Amino acid sequence: QVQLVESGGGLVQAGGSLRLSCVAAGGTFSSYAVGWFRQAPGKERDVVAAIRWAGVGTYFGDSGEGRITISRDNAKNTVYLQINSLKPEDTAVYYCAARPGSISRSGDDYNYWGQGTQVTVSS
Repeated sequence: QVQLVESGGGLVQAGGSLRLSCVAAGGTFSSYAVGWFRQAPGKERDVVAAIRWAGVGTYFGDSGEGRITISRDNAKNTVYLQINSLKPEDTAVYYCAARPGSISRSGDDYNYWGQGTQVTVSS
């Protein structure tokens, strides 16, 4: 069974940076895509970025505005999400999700989800 575990969230001041990690286990991920999503209280889930586990291919949602980098370390089965110049509106629970096949911007297309990590940005 595929398992995803996020970490790296926390409380940070506006203008700061965070690097979130998503460690995957229980599968062979070379043919997978991994997406990062976020959900703030009272708001819909929103795609932040996605990456193919092998080869090239990334996607960035509208919320990134050039502040976000997504990368992977295949040897560690880990996908990272770097967010710079954090804003209070970035406050949300951040989830990573995985699916076999290509990148999708829709969370409904992802089969496996982590438990989420809270990011809180103070002004």
